[in-house]
Amino acid sequence: MALEPNSEQTRANQLAERQAREQEVLLREVDDAVRQDQIGGVAKRYGWAIAGALVLGLAGFGGYLFWKDRSEGQLEERSEQLITAFDQLEAGQLQQADQALAKLAEEGSSATALSAKMARAGIALNQNRREDAIELYEGISADGDAPKPYRDLATIRAVALQFEQLDPQKVIDRLKPLATPGNPWFGSAGELVGMAYLKQGKNDLAGPLFASIAKDEEVPQTLRSRTRQLAGMLGYDAVVDVDETLGELREQEGGAPAAQAAPAAQ
Repeated sequence: MALEPNSEQTRANQLAERQAREQEVLLREVDDAVRQDQIGGVAKRYGWAIAGALVLGLAGFGGYLFWKDRSEGQLEERSEQLITAFDQLEAGQLQQADQALAKLAEEGSSATALSAKMARAGIALNQNRREDAIELYEGISADGDAPKPYRDLATIRAVALQFEQLDPQKVIDRLKPLATPGNPWFGSAGELVGMAYLKQGKNDLAGPLFASIAKDEEVPQTLRSRTRQLAGMLGYDAVVDVDETLGELREQEGGAPAAQAAPAAQ
């Protein structure tokens, strides 16, 4: 008789567990349905915006690839035009070269345009159009978008062309930042700064600067020789290698190089 209550209790527990499982399944199905409905609502509400963004992204990437390909093609074309203009310069066809370079120079601050402007300034000097050359150099020097090496070189050339007309202090102010050891333009800028010091009567500043240039092995030999003589005239020793200096003096005087051995006696 004790088994009946247990059987009824067991059956009740089984029913309760069954109902719990059915409820869990129902809740899971409802939850899945709600999620699907939310996703469907997002798609309906934002579908066009998402699709539009995707299309714009693809279009933008395609446009970038087209721009890159076109830019590379234009760069190659401009480079070929620049080389052709330089070939014309070498052949002495200054007028044709200047016309070609003028078109390339209109392209702003690109390397091709700046090279064209520098070449045009050289043509102007060759044709005794000094003011035109100065204007071209000054334009490059003042171009904030131009790479620094172009601006520095243009500044030195512009100052050199106007050296006699410029106030010495203006020469110093413009070139002194370049007239320092280690700077690629130390020799050229330093020589002009030293000459400006001489015009101011500041030999005590010019002499050491000339000596420093003469001792710098990175400076072209002709410039070192010239500044060595200037330093010596001002009483400053700029000789590093005596034999080398004597050899340079012999060559300048038209004598045999120091390293050349005398012919052996017969």
